[in-house]
Amino acid sequence: MPEIVKSKLVKKEYLKSDIVRFKVEAKSIVERAKPGNFIEIRVSETTVPFLRRPISIYNLNKDEGTLEFIFQIKGEGTKLLSKKEEGDLIDIIGPLGMGTFKINNYEKIAVIGGGIGVFPLYELSKEAKKEKREVSIYLGFRNKDYVVLEQEFKDVSDKLIITTDDGSYGIKGFAINELEKDLKNKKIDCIYACGPLPMLRAVKKLAMEKNIPCQISLEERMGCGIGVCLGCAVKTARSSDENPQYFHVCKGGPVFQAKDVDI
Repeated sequence: MPEIVKSKLVKKEYLKSDIVRFKVEAKSIVERAKPGNFIEIRVSETTVPFLRRPISIYNLNKDEGTLEFIFQIKGEGTKLLSKKEEGDLIDIIGPLGMGTFKINNYEKIAVIGGGIGVFPLYELSKEAKKEKREVSIYLGFRNKDYVVLEQEFKDVSDKLIITTDDGSYGIKGFAINELEKDLKNKKIDCIYACGPLPMLRAVKKLAMEKNIPCQISLEERMGCGIGVCLGCAVKTARSSDENPQYFHVCKGGPVFQAKDVDI
């Protein structure tokens, strides 16, 4: 069960002017968290903003009892969160999400992410590498100014490809194009993805065409994080106009088998 923890911020680092990495002490959460889990953070001590902010877990350190999360400053909530300083306490609920990444018995995996969607893929890649799996990672960014965590992902992969839309860094184009090229000559047992919805749709289509299992992490607005507010519903693949069926990302996910969701 998730719990509320007052977590001490022990390290704060700006990866970019608007992208911040926090490391917090949260031993009880870390002990139970798995790749793909997320947390809900109270960003203010007042009632405004009222809703917590859902943020994916980037890295778990079970020896230290610390977890790291990364967020982009986009609105008032994340702006307030970014003003926290080392030594401050942060009100966190976690770990959340019943759907997490499953490495299973897959020996050769492909991990693909886009933009800020790359963050939850690090813990998965780290665990897979630790289990001696062959990890190929494909990360796509808008341009060189948006590229983050290159060395971190390089350290937990056998192969890392960086793409940018405009070719200002790495390979010009989209990460999925490079994955598709590799699939012509390389066996992949499972694909894992997180990123913008158009990218996830393309990854799902490619995986189904190649008959490769695919797990995707969805990024929906989650008000409560425990399936009460019903604000993060996504249609199941079996859904129809006559018989609509839904998953709730916060509870059933955020990780789903790609074939099971209508995206």
